[in-house]
Amino acid sequence: MKNYWTIFTNGLVKENPLLVLMIGLCSSLAVTTSFSNGLGMGLAMTFVLLMSEIIISLFRKLIPDSIRIPVFIIVIATFVTIVDLLMQAYVPALAKSLGVFIPLIVVNCIIMGRVESFASKRTVVEAAFDALGMGLGYLWVLCGISIVRELLGGGTFLGMEVIPEAYRIGFFSGAPGGFFVFGVFISLNMLLKNVIAKKSGGAA
Repeated sequence: MKNYWTIFTNGLVKENPLLVLMIGLCSSLAVTTSFSNGLGMGLAMTFVLLMSEIIISLFRKLIPDSIRIPVFIIVIATFVTIVDLLMQAYVPALAKSLGVFIPLIVVNCIIMGRVESFASKRTVVEAAFDALGMGLGYLWVLCGISIVRELLGGGTFLGMEVIPEAYRIGFFSGAPGGFFVFGVFISLNMLLKNVIAKKSGGAA
């Protein structure tokens, strides 16, 4: 059980896909202008990653090496399609706001990287814990960046005005503001890793 916990927590801090591995950044920074977008994208990514890793791990011994990449893409695309259709049916406003970034999950480096390097070589349970850790690690970073950018740049939270227009900082709504907040989160994550390492007596 301890091994499963280690796999799960790696994605949250130590090997966070955005703050440490730094993959899948384009869509992440593009959708983090509002909390609802960040939450929706994070949940969609977590679902696709979890289901893809489970299926690929389950059938890993039956997939020939010569066609493993096309098979991985087909599996991922199937779950992305499911998410896309569900969002269009039940949360059409969010689906429209996220636009092309939901279909682009198919080629997201986080998912392809995890199914290739982890799920295709590990048991189903290990793959599930890895997917949850990486997915939730991706989710908390997206939500955190989204809250900061929406509050400071747009002065709102979930559509409610929090900061008067005169005190808003438009810089945070643009791409430079997104990179700035992302850099701050990287620094905070490194600090957290160091604190955890000192408490455990190990290396960061």
